[in-house]
Amino acid sequence: MIPWLVVKAVIVWLIILGLAFANAALREAVLVPWIGKVRGLTLSGVILSALVLGVAYLTLPWIGASRAIELLAIGMGWLVFTLSFDLLMGAIQGERIRQQFDAYLFKRGNLWPVVLLVTASAPWLAAKLRGWM
Repeated sequence: MIPWLVVKAVIVWLIILGLAFANAALREAVLVPWIGKVRGLTLSGVILSALVLGVAYLTLPWIGASRAIELLAIGMGWLVFTLSFDLLMGAIQGERIRQQFDAYLFKRGNLWPVVLLVTASAPWLAAKLRGWM
């Protein structure tokens, strides 16, 4: 993969990370008090998935990836960064590994596995939506 392509993909992932923090703040400050924990968590997962796909759609021309292999590699990179960041933050906060992996199950409205699937496939899906593939 072209080095600038990698740098641009990382920059876009950092934007996604910022949006994920904003989404978490929205969930805790507005959604959960308004519609409850289960519905708030579910809606937050839908919002974050839409944000990830939207960012991929908007930034794809700037990133410059067009081949399926590049798009899939970027998606897998975003997935690895997301998983690594998530597990690292859990460890820093003192969560046990079993407690961390509870987030990866569809429990109590949690859509984190869907967010991860969208994150991994977002560049490819964005290219499809743009009619590039």
